[in-house]
Amino acid sequence: MCGICGQYHYAGGRPVARATVEAMTAAIAHRGPDDAGHHFAPGFGLGFRRLSIIDLAGGHQPMADADGTVHVAFNGEIYNFRELRRELEAAGHAFRTRSDTEVIVHGYRHWGTGVLDRLDGMFGLAIWDAPRRRLVLARDAAGIKPVYYRVDGGTVTFGSELRAILAALPAHPELDLQALNLFLRYRYVPAPLTPYAGIRKLASGTMAVFEDGGWRVERWRRPAAAIDRAIPSDGEAVEELLAVYDRALERHLVADVPVGLLLSGGVDSGLLLALMSRRGRGWPTYTVGYGRQAYADDELADAAATARTFGARHTEVRIDRAGFEAALAKAVAVVEEPVAASSIVPMWFVCARAREDVKVALVGQGPDELFGGYRRHLGVHYGAWWRRTPPWLRAVIEGGVQRLPRTETLKRGAGALATPDRLERYRDVFSVLPGPAVDRLFRPGLLESGAGDRVCELWAEVAPEACDADELGGFQALELRSSLPDELLLYADKLSMAHGLEVRVPYLDREIVDYAARLPASFKIRHGRRKWLHRRACERLLPAEMLARKKRGFAVDAVDRWFRESLDGKLGAYLLDPAAVLYRYLDPAPVSRLLDEHRAGRHDRHKMLFSLVVLEEWLRTCAAASATRRPAPALVGT
Repeated sequence: MCGICGQYHYAGGRPVARATVEAMTAAIAHRGPDDAGHHFAPGFGLGFRRLSIIDLAGGHQPMADADGTVHVAFNGEIYNFRELRRELEAAGHAFRTRSDTEVIVHGYRHWGTGVLDRLDGMFGLAIWDAPRRRLVLARDAAGIKPVYYRVDGGTVTFGSELRAILAALPAHPELDLQALNLFLRYRYVPAPLTPYAGIRKLASGTMAVFEDGGWRVERWRRPAAAIDRAIPSDGEAVEELLAVYDRALERHLVADVPVGLLLSGGVDSGLLLALMSRRGRGWPTYTVGYGRQAYADDELADAAATARTFGARHTEVRIDRAGFEAALAKAVAVVEEPVAASSIVPMWFVCARAREDVKVALVGQGPDELFGGYRRHLGVHYGAWWRRTPPWLRAVIEGGVQRLPRTETLKRGAGALATPDRLERYRDVFSVLPGPAVDRLFRPGLLESGAGDRVCELWAEVAPEACDADELGGFQALELRSSLPDELLLYADKLSMAHGLEVRVPYLDREIVDYAARLPASFKIRHGRRKWLHRRACERLLPAEMLARKKRGFAVDAVDRWFRESLDGKLGAYLLDPAAVLYRYLDPAPVSRLLDEHRAGRHDRHKMLFSLVVLEEWLRTCAAASATRRPAPALVGT
């Protein structure tokens, strides 16, 4: 796990200022406190910060081949690098290190950009092809590692974090209000947008190629074919999935440094620990909770029981409301983009504690997206029944649903699942509020009409697979393209790397993702049971009491409660204060209505209100940086 950055004048021969690339590299020093490196060529500069995980002595980057024709700066891990190395050695390539990075160097020489589709791992990388004066930037298939870039006047500036690009600019960039509109609709900014005008991020499984005075972005990832084989029996599917899980975990445990696990009280991380315990006991595990009797619905007790079952060395991290409120602004600044997930603060604390013992931590993210674990998946899966309901009856039922208090998921589903166009239906299911309602939050004249309804244009490259799969599979294809990489994985990367901790996601191993994509929906949701096949696999290794536990988010129940409790106090003044940065962009009247509706119990608006709080905190960070005409500071020493 590391950080990359650089600049390339692809449309001319201007030299790159060494001081600029060095400043960019310094801005992401927290991502790689162990080592730094640079490579410069006419019109090109590449910077790198390293967190040493594999081949601690020989993995210095940027890494080049023997004759210096290909240079690679790489953030991430390649889990099948040993297999690829054997294949490349058989083809005549000579390796000088044990590093997974060198596989990319020789793989590019052998297969060109085709090497990307052979890599099983997580990566944000830059490949400099010196003879062709070609720069390739690429993001892994699942989007675990981010890559940002800015193209301006024949120059591309890029980095693993926004702060690297901001360090190269003379002034803070303008905000992209369409991106902020989409944030309020979805609670994250979907790729390729970022909250800054002119700065973009690669979508998962895509690459940007700069050569011959021009550039292009294209998808390198070839998705698994839809259901393309004989459907296994239930027993066969369980055995196959457990074997796939075990192989993926084996790959993700490869490291030359200590490895631990961020453990919740649920089955997903519990299954990882069960598989890890087959390889020995005493794995370090970490759980975050609240430690107060009033919030006994956290995961501390459940996670501790799981750890005892499998002989882990368990550590609890406890936070309270004051600690949450004090850390919120810090976590928002670290994530760099507004992400309205209340788990960002617990994630900040648990990563900080884990880094005291380990350099690598596994997390249980992925089964919900792959196997249909969210309530929205039930609506998508069974939504065809609702669309077949006569329109007059549907209108009567929906009218009654809209009058129910605090049932926002049901209200949104009643309208969204009736939408006839599939992509538009998915767009509406994702939404916290309908597009027109979000548009009205902005002051008149700031946005074009319907700005929030253009997200389908951003999904164009995955539209064929989203529309050709079954209903649930198509929705999951968009989750893997959008909400998973641009929300959950993005904040996990930023918050862990702020502490120099590498987070790995075994369930998003390429073999697992492809296996799940080939399964029909009946293996994901059956008789109303979510994650059906995944839970059947868990039954083989986890005790019954663990399987019966209530599903919770990663330490978020009490956080949501804290937020609701604050509505009667400072929140109204906080959001409606004319001194707030938010006040420049949002109309106070609809914001006030949101508060009133929530207080009166007519609607549960806590998700949207928390989004507004996050946006205000993020805008304050931007305002402070813009006032000083300097980028946000590096995070070393935080």
